[in-house]
Amino acid sequence: METFLKVQNLVKEYKNGFRAVDDVSFEVGAGEIFGLLGPNGAGKTTIIRAISTILSFTNGKIEVLGKDNLRYAEEVRSNIGVLTTDIGAYERFTGKENLQYFGELYGLSSSDLDKRIKELTELLDMGGFIDKKAAKYSTGMKQRLAIARSVIHDPKVIIFDEPTSGLDVLSSQTVRDFMSHARESGRAVIFSTHQMYDAEKLCDRVIIIHKGKEIAYDSVENLKTQTGERDLEDVFLKLVKGEGV
Repeated sequence: METFLKVQNLVKEYKNGFRAVDDVSFEVGAGEIFGLLGPNGAGKTTIIRAISTILSFTNGKIEVLGKDNLRYAEEVRSNIGVLTTDIGAYERFTGKENLQYFGELYGLSSSDLDKRIKELTELLDMGGFIDKKAAKYSTGMKQRLAIARSVIHDPKVIIFDEPTSGLDVLSSQTVRDFMSHARESGRAVIFSTHQMYDAEKLCDRVIIIHKGKEIAYDSVENLKTQTGERDLEDVFLKLVKGEGV
């Protein structure tokens, strides 16, 4: 399995001495959904921002497709797509106009952009609302548009930060199906969440972060075996409470 993302000994320390991330390392390969798990405040968002080149870090190294994300930040950004909790749609635009705008920012040609919009409209089941103003969208519609916007340039590394938060069952399933499709198409998918049900269902491997530190890093099945627990939620609770594997 080719490694698409490598995080080595990542440290983010602020001027007051607080370490939001403390010596975290992991790798994510092509065709893999990798879970970045932890309670609120664990350091997940800090890690995502560092990978995305929008936050400097104190120590360590991050590589995307073999490129150092500090030295080659622009190239790295062209190869990653990030869905954050900030949906950020332009409400006076239609869904299609939103995607056209962001596609043009990435330098896609008109023909490639039209093809990509059609593909994403089908994958994310947006046909019923893609030509409507985003101001009229439900939360689920906005989330699907946000996913399409974040991957309009067809990146090889895709980061989802709490993508099913606040969604109904049908919208959540659409998001999960899209992540599975991304894995099948050879993308590296990083799934940051504190919802263990989704992580157990989707992730090939996970890292559990607590108070900025790595406390577990393995496949879901191996972690179940090591802890003697039957589901990922119980594994998570046992590890976060400090009982270890």
